[in-house]
Amino acid sequence: MPGTDAREAARTSTGALEQLPFLPELPARGPGADMIGRGAGLLVELFAQVEPSGWRFADRPGRDSKRAHSWLGEDLDALEEFTQGYQGALKVQAVGPWTLAASIELKYGEKALRDRGACLDIAGSLTEGLRRHLADVRSRVPGAQLVLQLDEPSLPAVLSGGVKTASGFQRLRSVDRQVAEEVLRSVIGALDTPVIVHCCAPEVPIPLLRRAGVAGVSLDFALLTEREDEVIGEAVEAGTVILAGVVPSTDQGLSDPAGNVAGVRTLWRRLGLDPELLGRRVLVTPTCGLAGASPAYAREALSLSVRGARSLVDNPE
Repeated sequence: MPGTDAREAARTSTGALEQLPFLPELPARGPGADMIGRGAGLLVELFAQVEPSGWRFADRPGRDSKRAHSWLGEDLDALEEFTQGYQGALKVQAVGPWTLAASIELKYGEKALRDRGACLDIAGSLTEGLRRHLADVRSRVPGAQLVLQLDEPSLPAVLSGGVKTASGFQRLRSVDRQVAEEVLRSVIGALDTPVIVHCCAPEVPIPLLRRAGVAGVSLDFALLTEREDEVIGEAVEAGTVILAGVVPSTDQGLSDPAGNVAGVRTLWRRLGLDPELLGRRVLVTPTCGLAGASPAYAREALSLSVRGARSLVDNPE
């Protein structure tokens, strides 16, 4: 979300999305509030700090780790304030293990993704951190049915060998798809909550994610091609929820709710899927995070997502 006011972000989240409020992230506050910084702050017995080149692992917690913990605590306090007595689904999100490994450097300066052992350590540390985080949220919002979103925007690049080295002049070797799947499965299987994976890059590996045990896949609908029709159809028929990013995530003219979801209906007809499944298998979302939007636009984008979802339920044809 845009801005730096945790209470305002929590008020917007719980007010605009009554059926699925979420724990906001406010990266505009600086290092430690950004996606990678917050993810690093969740790690257990692994510490990271900001260097001129970006986030890098360190021997001990420093100022940046303390900031990450402080801001997360501030966000949780604000969410707790606005969810008193709440009963229902509540989404929290964290960066996934492969995007962390592709983004944080080891102490000697290369991306952790280069070292398989480091990747496994990150996944294990993140799993324990997520367990603690989810337990904390449950204690603050006892009536919540938690849904965890793992943000993995770097996953397609990890699989295709598209992640640049720390120097930026070369690319790291691709990670074997089976290894990537096993790591994700180990994280997802260790958590007692449904997990969805969000990836706003092209060529989201939907079959891999399904085998890893996700309950849903969140993607930028505009990046889909007809080559992916079959895997989406198989996912829907198997019960996977599709979080369709159709509402622009930065300030621009917004169409009516029906206009935003027209492409979803077109895909449904092309796949020959039961129209009655549409409202049960598809959630409508912005294409990606709203941190680059104005506060007014962010509120409108969330509201439009809700209205678009209602349109799919009320008029599946």
